[in-house]
Amino acid sequence: MTNIDQAKQAVRERVWRQLIDGGGAPADSYGKIPGFYGAEGTAEQLAGLDEWRRASTVKANPDWAQLPVRVRALKDGKRVYMAVPRMASLEPFYLLDPKNLGLPPEEAAEKKGAAQVARRLGVESMEAIDVVVCGSVAVNRSGARIGKGAGYSDLEVALLIEAGLVTEKTIIVAPVHQLQVIEDDIPEIEHDFSVDYIVTPDEVIPCPNRRRPRGLVWGDLTPEKIAAIPVLAQRRPS
Repeated sequence: MTNIDQAKQAVRERVWRQLIDGGGAPADSYGKIPGFYGAEGTAEQLAGLDEWRRASTVKANPDWAQLPVRVRALKDGKRVYMAVPRMASLEPFYLLDPKNLGLPPEEAAEKKGAAQVARRLGVESMEAIDVVVCGSVAVNRSGARIGKGAGYSDLEVALLIEAGLVTEKTIIVAPVHQLQVIEDDIPEIEHDFSVDYIVTPDEVIPCPNRRRPRGLVWGDLTPEKIAAIPVLAQRRPS
């Protein structure tokens, strides 16, 4: 573990503890993208953004904390690309189309429901994305974020950037509890991306320092990580 990895982990552990101790999330949230209390309010706040109203396509993580946003997107008539858990497929995204769901939005937007009714797609079959919704453990007001440490959000965004589906027009948002918004600096390396908006149950916080990778940073990936994710193994440079 590098010094930056250690610094990020220290931030995670502090935020998990203050979130749980502060009553912002259940006790079993430690070590996860927290399913924080009041997540439904983040969907309402996000729906008030002009960028959301104009969006036709949303990409979201499959975490429980983002379920209300996925549901809201479907109810608002937006197509939702939801990452297959752990990107464990050559077609690592589910497509939830509000015109053809087969289940109520509340069920279709869950991991179990999506696995039942959604089509799996590779990036070559996807359309440009207007809004990326990313799960986070901690964010600061400059837009730097930390996930739970598995790296899937970074890989998904990098893959979509390489495919030309996440562009300068795409906004990235982090729905979180207020206790996950910190004042500290968050260390960033080449593959990290920042968010354009932090969305809490009570407010939307614009973030000024946009940061995005140009694509996959192969030097940051271990052979084990590449082998475990089919779409990476397929694309690995020779």
